[in-house]
Amino acid sequence: MKGFVDNIERLTLANGDFRRVLYTGHNLQLVLMAIPPGGEIGEEIHEDRDQFFRIESGEGQVWIDGVCHFVKGDDGIVVPQGARHNVICQGREPLRLYTIYGPPEHIDGTIHTTRADAEAAHEHFDGRVSE
Repeated sequence: MKGFVDNIERLTLANGDFRRVLYTGHNLQLVLMAIPPGGEIGEEIHEDRDQFFRIESGEGQVWIDGVCHFVKGDDGIVVPQGARHNVICQGREPLRLYTIYGPPEHIDGTIHTTRADAEAAHEHFDGRVSE
């Protein structure tokens, strides 16, 4: 097994896709995201998985169960399973972040250029890992 090793800050700041799955393990999944100004991930609940967000650049809001948290580069957020949440970009630049799902949420290798692409896909983790 080789795992995943790379400069996550560089990858996150260079990413322009709404969602880009970098690596999928059996229990964790690493995903890059770029949310455009005024954009959001959309309110969601993951009944069976926890999620960690690390904001690399930009400004926004993270809502967790009705509580608003203002976030910016270098902030980390943990959303426990069952919590209703949303991430909203409020700055003039995209909100660039990476997220870790435990267990995985998306099909390995998924790339959604826009939120509309992501919503149209309706894909979910199929059990296949990166290696």
